[in-house]
Amino acid sequence: MKNSKFTESQIVAILKLQDAGMSVSEICRQQGISQPTFFSWKKKYSGMDATNLKRLKELEAENSRLKRMFADVSLQRDALKDLIGKKALKPAEKRSSGEFLIEQHHLSVRQACNLLQISASSFYYKAVDRDDNQIIDALQNLADEHYRWGFWMMHHYLRNDGKKWNHKRTYRVYTEMKLNLRSKRRKRLPRREKQALLQPLIPNLHWSMDFMQDNLSDGKKFRVLNIIDDFNREGLAIVPSKSITSQRVITELENLKVWRGLPEKIRVDNGPEFIAERLSDWCKNNNVKLTFIQPGKPAQNGYIERFNRSFREEVLSMNLFTSIDTFKTTAHQWLFMYNHKRPHASLSNLSPRNFLLKQCKEDFIDSLYPTFQIDN
Repeated sequence: MKNSKFTESQIVAILKLQDAGMSVSEICRQQGISQPTFFSWKKKYSGMDATNLKRLKELEAENSRLKRMFADVSLQRDALKDLIGKKALKPAEKRSSGEFLIEQHHLSVRQACNLLQISASSFYYKAVDRDDNQIIDALQNLADEHYRWGFWMMHHYLRNDGKKWNHKRTYRVYTEMKLNLRSKRRKRLPRREKQALLQPLIPNLHWSMDFMQDNLSDGKKFRVLNIIDDFNREGLAIVPSKSITSQRVITELENLKVWRGLPEKIRVDNGPEFIAERLSDWCKNNNVKLTFIQPGKPAQNGYIERFNRSFREEVLSMNLFTSIDTFKTTAHQWLFMYNHKRPHASLSNLSPRNFLLKQCKEDFIDSLYPTFQIDN
């Protein structure tokens, strides 16, 4: 309803001028209104005071608003009845339903969005097709080369390689390619009397050693001696042989002493090669302390155990070797990749070598702490 320039009190006062004896023409000329307007007021508001007149106008405005509301609700109800099928849940489905309501029932965008409970920005959004071929190629190459790598290992490897893809996008492609690995872990009982496993503050302070065992293609068994630096989990040696005695362990430690130096402590289990007097005497002569874990508590040597698990999953379980020389070549190639490229979750997803370069500020770091090199 069009608002009048006269207030309720002014209209009542104008009507009372006639009761005071003033003619209608004179009243209209004085107030600047037409005679039809005057008689219209008189027909509608005669006998009312200003309060009643104001209340009447409020009721008329409310009635007009309710009529418009009822018309909108009726229109929206009819439009919703015409939406046959499953309830729209996804934004794309709601956008499609909104376009139908606007085209077929002539609803406004605001009304359609309110009915479907979707924001206007979501309604106007236009999906952008993304080219995921680069991600697919990168993930497929990693999956072919590293069968046991899961999503996060691949993602952090790609990030370290300069690929700035968002992890949600990478994971979407990863699942679409059905590369998900099912992890079946044996339920472990709570460990008792757990010995603290502390990370050294500097390199070459504490090492760990352990043995592994596997079979060649002809069924013959062989053993592997693994040695790592606990500071950055860097692999220092992978030594395969059909038989490894305490003297062979000493020989490999002497080789490491030449190009890497020796640590203050070496953590080992209670195997016969490690408890031998020959190894104990050698450690005393070289000022190296052997730290033995409790029997039956491999978790106390967790750094080397985690290294062994990665080595078994990515090398031993994935290949069938015909000879120890073939195994040695593959193992050393993997160790070089492990030290320089493979992300490590406990090292801020950096490779062991990159973690060392980040943590140690000294110059000539390669000469202070040389790394394992593949034999030519």
